[in-house]
Amino acid sequence: MNTASAAESEAAPRATQKGRDADLTRKRILTAATVEFGRKGLGGARVDEIARRSKSNQRMIYHYFGSKELLFTAVLEAAYSDIRAAEQKLNLDALAPTEAIATLVRFTWTYYLEHPEFLSLVNSANLHRARHIKGSQIVRKVTDTFILMVKAILDRGVAAGEFRAGVDPVQLNITIAAIGYYYLTNRYTGSIIFDRDLMAPEHLDERLAFNLETILRLVRKVP
Repeated sequence: MNTASAAESEAAPRATQKGRDADLTRKRILTAATVEFGRKGLGGARVDEIARRSKSNQRMIYHYFGSKELLFTAVLEAAYSDIRAAEQKLNLDALAPTEAIATLVRFTWTYYLEHPEFLSLVNSANLHRARHIKGSQIVRKVTDTFILMVKAILDRGVAAGEFRAGVDPVQLNITIAAIGYYYLTNRYTGSIIFDRDLMAPEHLDERLAFNLETILRLVRKVP
């Protein structure tokens, strides 16, 4: 092997390792940023705190993401991609239409409970009028895929005589999200106003049952 070939052979593993290290660093920054933005929103989040959490530095953050605003966009894209990917794993196409919609309602409720940072990120994004995802092809793509999946379930339900015709999959998604989102984002004021601990296990179970009944009544064909 000549000297040039030997140098190239040695350089290739180093380049591969460097790429892996860069990916790991980027993931650590994104994870830390998700926590920081989820707790404090875009305005309150601090880049130096993200650097500390990710065991990196501000220079590296700006190198990988460009700015605090662009990092927030990356966090939002990852958040929407994660929930959409989790929905795809439900394998709803293999379920009967009614069970598929019920499974989606249960999943959405559970996901919100287990990922409170997602709700906080959405709140922060709306506070800034969604300008950070307005041009995001990632968010648009994963959302379009999800809506097509819901439409397919509705179409199957109509064909099977289980669902009424004309239910808009976008409106249905908004309603499924809203009945869980509002309850949880207003849990503190709601608990005081209604004199009920909205986060008590029995009340969470009651709410899920109510959500299921609401959505199934909305889509089912009236006899």
